[in-house]
Amino acid sequence: MYRAFRLLIPVLFLVSVAGCGTAPDTGAEEMDYDATKKMVVDILKTDDGKKAIQELMKEDGIKESLIMDQTVVSDTIEKTLVSKEGTAFWQESFKDPKFAQAMAKSMQAENEQLLKDLMKDPEYRAMMIEVMKDPELEKELMTTLKSKEYREHLQTVITETFDSPLFKAKMQDMIIQASEEIAAKQQKK
Repeated sequence: MYRAFRLLIPVLFLVSVAGCGTAPDTGAEEMDYDATKKMVVDILKTDDGKKAIQELMKEDGIKESLIMDQTVVSDTIEKTLVSKEGTAFWQESFKDPKFAQAMAKSMQAENEQLLKDLMKDPEYRAMMIEVMKDPELEKELMTTLKSKEYREHLQTVITETFDSPLFKAKMQDMIIQASEEIAAKQQKK
């Protein structure tokens, strides 16, 4: 902080001297506010002025005074999100597929962790089991599973899976492993 003041003191001294002094060309007119302001701004734009400001910003006391109060920030965010304008903004933003995709990707890890944590929670698991045992839900699920559209979709998924080179490679590895196990058992007998 001492270095910052060391640089700032000459700047302030020059400003005060310039503000109190007279201009030789103008016949002893005092420097007005606009000229002083312009000179201070010019000084702050120099490399020395920028360094002085940067050093001031590094000081802990200055940082503490610049940090916003957490309640002010949270109140502002809450008002922005809950307001009609905020709601309209988010609804409009989520209509854009690129924005929705980016938002989903950014929250994917947190959502997965939340679901894993919930699955460990006995109360949540009990609620899920209770929902799954609901006769109406079971009836709707059975109707959906027996529907023609679902069966066609399931057939398409299975066909695509069987056609997948990755699946074929896994099946081939499993068949080779099973045949090796059978051959090893036969050699033991």
